[in-house]
Amino acid sequence: MCYLLRSARFLAADVLSRTLSPGDLAIDATMGNGYDTLTLCRLVGEAGRVIAFDIQPAAVESTRKRLEEAGVAGRAALYCVGHEHMAEVVTEKARAIVFNLGWLPGGDKSVTTRWETTRRAVEAALGLLQPLGVLVICAYPGHAEGEREKEALAAMLAALPPQRYNVLRQQFLNAGPGAPECFVIQAQERA
Repeated sequence: MCYLLRSARFLAADVLSRTLSPGDLAIDATMGNGYDTLTLCRLVGEAGRVIAFDIQPAAVESTRKRLEEAGVAGRAALYCVGHEHMAEVVTEKARAIVFNLGWLPGGDKSVTTRWETTRRAVEAALGLLQPLGVLVICAYPGHAEGEREKEALAAMLAALPPQRYNVLRQQFLNAGPGAPECFVIQAQERA
């Protein structure tokens, strides 16, 4: 078997599949059309829970429909609220938290994640991680706000104390400008 270098999304899915187990709590900070929420529901199993956020009612409805069709809707709580409010909703530590920055695929491209709210959401997510839990962030810098958000995120994550977090940045150097990047942050065993 040969390992293939693939996209930022592939790395994110690989990390999540290696981290989550049945019974875990996972958070989807940007549910979009529900693909990550569905993946998380499958990974945490019947005993696990997923809490998902999006500011767009269309995203919540699309996700709800996708989960119902897959028979896993009972594993997820969906919130039509910005991800910067996750710490107001989530009261326990999560094994994995996932973000896909940018806009709702197939939706209004003028509605994007913005660094001001993403920063607050990432700060909240870091505080919600269990020891050895992971925060996975796919950044899409193919537009002005996305580039600004990616650069600010990289600077924020580079400043995290290595005694508390391991931080990985996946970037395909020959993919050209605007190619998606994946950031993986793992909380250390002891804070």
